[in-house]
Amino acid sequence: MKHIVLASTSTLFGDAYLAYLQPVIKPLFSGIHEMIFVPYARPGGISHDDYTERAAAAFAPLNIRVRGLHTFANPAAAIQTGAAFFTGGGNTFLLVKELKEQGLMDVLKAAVEMGRPYLGCSAGSNIGGVSMQTTNDMPIVYPPGFQTMGLVPFNLNPHYLDPIPDLPHMGETREARIREYHTQYSTPVVGLREGSWIYVKDQAITLEGSLPARIFEAGKAAYEIESGTSLTYLR
Repeated sequence: MKHIVLASTSTLFGDAYLAYLQPVIKPLFSGIHEMIFVPYARPGGISHDDYTERAAAAFAPLNIRVRGLHTFANPAAAIQTGAAFFTGGGNTFLLVKELKEQGLMDVLKAAVEMGRPYLGCSAGSNIGGVSMQTTNDMPIVYPPGFQTMGLVPFNLNPHYLDPIPDLPHMGETREARIREYHTQYSTPVVGLREGSWIYVKDQAITLEGSLPARIFEAGKAAYEIESGTSLTYLR
């Protein structure tokens, strides 16, 4: 019953907010008139109200009203009755802390698994995986735990970057950091490049968008898959 989009980012360079996702957003939210926006990933510089207004402006042309989860007196009840959800990007540690401390992570998971449409971007995509442990974000807060919704049976690394040839950089690459994760855990990781997203419809899980993804499985060499490839084999 699931209908989900987990995108690497909300905005491509030089493009408008959510513009590149419009072809998939329209069918995802077909028939939806109101959605709940989860603004908790934004650590500062923009308020929850302003962040919600930004999301609302992007969905106004689709005649979809957007309400921030932070505006409800009972957020858990709002999720239980909500028709659709969008979780924006920011800091995944902060997002997970807020959702767990308010007892909302499992409530949101249950609603999405019942078939309510869900869009995640960046941090909002990270929480769709098994855990948040392959995020790129700084640990600016300490969440009660790292487990997330497990809407897909793997982890994500949004904004995945390839090494730049001849760049004199001595720090770890994204690939090296994901390999570090696999010294402790066996959950597969999808390196999701900008312009790509994971599309979930019922039991089907597919890579979509303009670029291939890099797949990491514990004990195996990393490899590339093209857009349109099924990801249901990753467990």
